[in-house]
Amino acid sequence: MREISYIEAIREALVEEMRRDPKVFILGEDVGPYGGAFGVTQGIAEEFGEDRCLDTPISESAIVGVSIGASQRGYRPVAEMQFADFISCGFDQIVNQAASLRYRCGGRVTVPIVIRAPSGGNVGGGLYHSQNPEAWFIHRAGLKVVAPSNPWDAKGLLKAAIRDDNPVVYFEHKYLYRRAKGPVPEGDDIVPIGVAAVRRPGKDATLITYGAMVQPSLEAADRLAKEGVEVEVIDLRTLMPFDIDTILASVTKTGRCVIVHEAPRTCGFGAELIASIQERAIASLEAPILRVTGLDTPFPYTLEHDYMPNADRVLTAIRQTLEW
Repeated sequence: MREISYIEAIREALVEEMRRDPKVFILGEDVGPYGGAFGVTQGIAEEFGEDRCLDTPISESAIVGVSIGASQRGYRPVAEMQFADFISCGFDQIVNQAASLRYRCGGRVTVPIVIRAPSGGNVGGGLYHSQNPEAWFIHRAGLKVVAPSNPWDAKGLLKAAIRDDNPVVYFEHKYLYRRAKGPVPEGDDIVPIGVAAVRRPGKDATLITYGAMVQPSLEAADRLAKEGVEVEVIDLRTLMPFDIDTILASVTKTGRCVIVHEAPRTCGFGAELIASIQERAIASLEAPILRVTGLDTPFPYTLEHDYMPNADRVLTAIRQTLEW
């Protein structure tokens, strides 16, 4: 099986879906001949023309609004937000229009749009180009939210999102674009939305994470394995709907749980995971569920590495729950 990068996997998914279905098209700022701010759409306008790889004005609300309208005419738009931080400029269109339209019409219409949101820090982007706003959209009924951690899932989840009849917010981590490389099957391989992956089996504690935090979580688990401690690492892949069955199976086995995410701590996705686990499996817990997260501050520039969760912080949290 060939190895490709995270960014190549995303591009490959876009190209394959556009070849498969003429109703799929891309729109966003600089996605056309320029190839996107990060190069994700390089070469796509040359193959499909600028009518299907469409440059837009700098207006996220317009990008999402056009996507919703096009979806009602039978198209399947893939909208790029350039930076996830600026998705807030299209927030009303996403949460009040796209998320509610199918329900509002009693299921008589669908809204098959994908909103690609390059997110995350560790790239020197500062406070306006490093945020992780996934919790905003997990909270809104009617949206699906995914966050792949590796090239295989980046391709397979994007293909699944494009084929889904509901709006999907697709968080692709900028740090992984050219740093994450791995095997990706050729052909039409789909990663189903709503199914987590156990990246490392274990019996002593459970680590739940997603996106760019999978790698430091695995690093911490590998370091503990040298001490005879086996930590199970779950990559959620889909944040809404999240795979509660896989989570509960692991936590009831290990009795201990640590949740890792890059977004700020307060009202972050980790809080919902904790509540969901405790409501269903509190009798299995041997210690409080701990969180390793970003800080409740704007994303810093010079102190970026102090803000970001890392393997050392994850390791400390696991030790705390094991010692409880």
